Amino acid sequence: MKPANLRTKIFLDGGDPEETREIIELLGFLDGQTTNPTLIAKNPEAKARLARGGKFTEKEIYDFYRGVVKEISVMIPDGSVSIEVYADAATRAEDMLKQGREFFAWVPNAHIKYPTTKAGLEAAQQSVKEGLRVNMTLCFSQEQAAAVYAATRGAKKGQVFVSPFVGRLDDKGENGMELIANIVRMYKEGDGHTEILTASVRTLEHFLYALALKSDIITAPAKTLREWAEKEMPVPPEDYVYNAGALQAIAYQSIALTKPWQEYNIAHALTDAGIAKFAEDWNGLIASK
Repeated sequence: MKPANLRTKIFLDGGDPEETREIIELLGFLDGQTTNPTLIAKNPEAKARLARGGKFTEKEIYDFYRGVVKEISVMIPDGSVSIEVYADAATRAEDMLKQGREFFAWVPNAHIKYPTTKAGLEAAQQSVKEGLRVNMTLCFSQEQAAAVYAATRGAKKGQVFVSPFVGRLDDKGENGMELIANIVRMYKEGDGHTEILTASVRTLEHFLYALALKSDIITAPAKTLREWAEKEMPVPPEDYVYNAGALQAIAYQSIALTKPWQEYNIAHALTDAGIAKFAEDWNGLIASK
């Protein structure tokens, strides 16, 4: 049963419909699911095929991805399913947009994931104008989040998510959860059209602090959602104390949300690394690549 005082939407981060069924049964609800090339590569059916030495053709892998997404969508018809476009360092905005339009037609509750890069923001800006819903992924800085807000200005509530990746910042010795706190604070100056989706959640502490910060959405792996359920799905108070240990603080920046998105500094090494990793995992599934 969904806790009565829970205001944050809870998403599962995964690419296995069987896992989706398990989590819905365990929690009694699920507000959405996020997928990406790495998670599709970890799908048990895909892994079994690869273990047998059989890769996919490009058409087969897109058909497989569509099948997974459709199965998940049926289980959460009132929720959201994020579908990620293929992008590497050379992928142009128009190529992302073409994929986005196609993927958006797969299911009625899709959000299209674009990377928070120049090309990704260009694709998102046009997508929003066309009525598509978007989830800007691989966000690692306040300026990137500000650019997402600016590029999608005029969007309707629920049309735009931004996904800051906390765990990957932690891996580099920075306090990823502080980025969430900073973006929550910055977005209070805006109109609320961009929702914060806390991503790359690694621990129950990440999850609980995101709840305390009132992140609009949290996407977490099944392992973390199982831990939350075992503790009877607590919703911590705003004064929840998060222990960042030796992680380096990320200072808040006073950033105006009124500038054109092109004026923000959106470069980030972790975004580049994330794009490369997703592309590698996707290409690893395809026989011709």
